[in-house]
Amino acid sequence: MTHPSAIERPAPVAIGASLAEVETPALLVDLDAFDRNLTAMARYAREGGIRLRPHGKTHKCVSVARLQVESGAIGLCCQKPAEAEAFAAGGIKDLLVTNEVVAPAKLRRLARLTAQARIGICVDNRDAVEALKSASAEASGPIDVYLELDVGAARCGVDNAADALRLLDAVSAGDRLRFAGIQAYQGGAQHLRQPAERRAAIDVALRLLAAVFEALKARGVDPGVITGGGTGTFPFETSSGAYDEIQPGSYVFMDRDYGDNLWPQDAPRFEQSLFLLTGVMSRRARWAVVDAGHKTHSIDSGMPVVAGRADLAYDNPSDEHGIIRAADLDALPRLGERLRLVPGHCDPTVNLWDWIIGIRGDRVEAVWPIEARGGSS
Repeated sequence: MTHPSAIERPAPVAIGASLAEVETPALLVDLDAFDRNLTAMARYAREGGIRLRPHGKTHKCVSVARLQVESGAIGLCCQKPAEAEAFAAGGIKDLLVTNEVVAPAKLRRLARLTAQARIGICVDNRDAVEALKSASAEASGPIDVYLELDVGAARCGVDNAADALRLLDAVSAGDRLRFAGIQAYQGGAQHLRQPAERRAAIDVALRLLAAVFEALKARGVDPGVITGGGTGTFPFETSSGAYDEIQPGSYVFMDRDYGDNLWPQDAPRFEQSLFLLTGVMSRRARWAVVDAGHKTHSIDSGMPVVAGRADLAYDNPSDEHGIIRAADLDALPRLGERLRLVPGHCDPTVNLWDWIIGIRGDRVEAVWPIEARGGSS
């Protein structure tokens, strides 16, 4: 027997239902906090004169993507072709795949998407550029190509100006490839706790960017759009004057890990809007058991915390269970009591779900399918 897709499955709750009617576990978004986050980042970008291209890997949800574009984003980032396909099908017209794609079949899929949207892709290897050239034969329009720099994350990208120029030469030789700019995202800096640490990491990125700028200038080449910057560092990329575009993703939801960061005084603040609603399924003398385990939230960045209950701690998750402990045993939640957990990491948590339930107060106002969820390539 085959299982229906996320979109074919019935919504978990009706719009207009009370929060009490939402069965646990469930992925919730507090729409008041979400709206304030959306507005704060859009205002920051607008007033700072910088392009906002939020990262769709955070939410993987067309409804959220549309709200971001409506609030002023120029388009979205995504990490893989399946996400780009979902967003393009949902009407997002400008998409940048901020990752290396080298498989010919995947590149052809991206090339075909140019019939629906402006498509950009990052490269850090001449062989990948050659594969992209071959795939571009199926493109309806030009494919934007960004040279990816390794600005400190020790992941993808080239780490010197000479290699960047060699990539540029390869891109320029492709008839349907259009050099569009530079990808300079420092993923390893996002969760450095002190603002001074994050600023220092971006200063390192800026030194490589400066070397590449000079090399391009010597060639008489416009560097195009300089894009990068996540939720943890975007104020530093913006204030540098070197970046044209920022790519924050988690700001719409936030999580426990970002909540542990200290924030610059002059940066906008973002509220926790994403929660995991869970219920107590068993009550023992020294602990309570909730119905939220590994299959409902990610612990790659550590355990969740219980929203509004500093006296409670979540630990020892298994597939479908989590343990709630308290120093004062009288504070343990009762059987059937419901709690909100703040996930340790929002992106992989959302990826486990088919639906986001948007609540305003104690009413369900939105039920959003997560069209790009899962491990599709």
